Amino acid sequence: MTSRYDDELWELVPPDLGPPPEHLRAFVRELGHADHALDLGCGDGRLTVELDAARLTAADVSRVALDRARGRVDGVRAERAPAGLDPGETRFTELEPDAPLPFEDGEFDLVLCAETLEHVRDVQLLLSEARRVLRPGGTLAITTPAIPPLMRPPDPLSPHLRFLTRRSLARLLNELGFDVVALDRRAGTLRARATR
Repeated sequence: MTSRYDDELWELVPPDLGPPPEHLRAFVRELGHADHALDLGCGDGRLTVELDAARLTAADVSRVALDRARGRVDGVRAERAPAGLDPGETRFTELEPDAPLPFEDGEFDLVLCAETLEHVRDVQLLLSEARRVLRPGGTLAITTPAIPPLMRPPDPLSPHLRFLTRRSLARLLNELGFDVVALDRRAGTLRARATR
């Protein structure tokens, strides 16, 4: 079932925003090669295309976002594939909000959740499901806006439902059974890598 709310938000976003900020692109590229990667909350695919994966699954609750991601990701993966070689399997999955993920246990060795946590109502469910679909030793990579401890009131029209600090993100990941490998702040963004 599609998320009308998220579709309406994506319809307000211009189709071509240009490349994402370089610090986000660099973070995704630094994750290295994955056999099977999941971009959880892929949006329009602007960071999905930075993933180096033999098999790639892009998932979002918005059909509008997934349609944009499909157009972007398929083209870039085909363009980057060496001449005559298959660019690798790419799958696009529409998610139901606040529901378990439609993937097998241990299916992925990398789950990217970039600029997504701040929009999710049930963060515990999302991260528990991300842990479930990661293979043992797999990597969860997260980016989310960094909020200073003493922040001014947020914009009441913002689609952001929550804000995390370095401490609250570390605590959240630890409590849900992840081992935090790296957690830093760069250019107004928290960037975390954790293993299952």
